Amino acid sequence: MLTKLQYTGNSKRQNTVETSTFGAEFCALKIAVEMIETLRYKLRMFGVPIDGAANLYCDNEAVYKNTSIPESVLKKKDHSIAYHRCREAVAAKVIRVAKQGTEKNLADLFTKVLTSARRSFLLERFAY
Repeated sequence: MLTKLQYTGNSKRQNTVETSTFGAEFCALKIAVEMIETLRYKLRMFGVPIDGAANLYCDNEAVYKNTSIPESVLKKKDHSIAYHRCREAVAAKVIRVAKQGTEKNLADLFTKVLTSARRSFLLERFAY
């Protein structure tokens, strides 16, 4: 029995362009939610029971708080579709959003220029 489904992320060419980090992170989070829901549906159709929410890690504090704290309100109306889509998934316990600090963020290997020591540290974490 599969007890946890954990999504660690992926990179692909986006169909939209965002000018802010907040908007880009919310757009990526919405895409991840849709991918997770699709994967969960396919697994259920194969007869694989899935218990619990999938873990999604986010390195943007504002996106994390807006998604996981029920009392938060969205101040940027142009991000409302992604905001409500992600909040709906959290409320339905499909996903659980957690803050991933930059010290342990494996995605930095692919998105940032790093020192050799930092790169080595993150590459070691990939082995486990």
